[in-house]
Amino acid sequence: MGACCSSEAPKFDGVSPAYRKALWVVIIINAIMFGVEMAAGALSGSQALKADALDFLGDALTYSLSLWAIGRSVATRSYTAIFKGASLAVMGLWVMGATIYEVFVLEMPQAHVMGLIGVLALLANLLSVMVLMKFKDGDANVRSVWLCSRNDAIGNVAVMFAAIAVYLTASAWPDLIVAAAMAGLFLWSSIQILRQAIRELREDRRSVNERLT
Repeated sequence: MGACCSSEAPKFDGVSPAYRKALWVVIIINAIMFGVEMAAGALSGSQALKADALDFLGDALTYSLSLWAIGRSVATRSYTAIFKGASLAVMGLWVMGATIYEVFVLEMPQAHVMGLIGVLALLANLLSVMVLMKFKDGDANVRSVWLCSRNDAIGNVAVMFAAIAVYLTASAWPDLIVAAAMAGLFLWSSIQILRQAIRELREDRRSVNERLT
């Protein structure tokens, strides 16, 4: 009876040599770009670049966790996704807090550095998005990888617009606004990941209970 409760096809769980290879590629890309962007953010005084650099670091670490979780039980994959969602929320709150702090400092970031690194980061993230495109639908563990990569690409486009706005207005406000928007995006993605992971965990527990009865 339990087997007939759902007509949905099983979600892709990442058990694929092609998916493992794709994860390794994006892990390396994100680790490299974290170092590049954090250095550029410190050099230029850009809060948006620092926020994006932290996103690269978070992605590199969570992709590694996703790689570890492949092939494990539904519960393990769901708890892994929950951890990643919670980590993304913490990062979003940290960026939001740092942005609020910067509002009272308002140091002028260097627009040309922001723009140059923004282009480089966008190219790196577009490559990651293309690598992961065919794996965007799956369980919470797989889905979280796609959402993080998508967030990176969106964030890089936003940083580039912020660089143009900083240059045109001679103000730090566009940089801070973009950093705050990115923090909001992190938090929204965290909510999506947590909802799906919790739903899959409940479905797995219900399935186990039905088999036992």
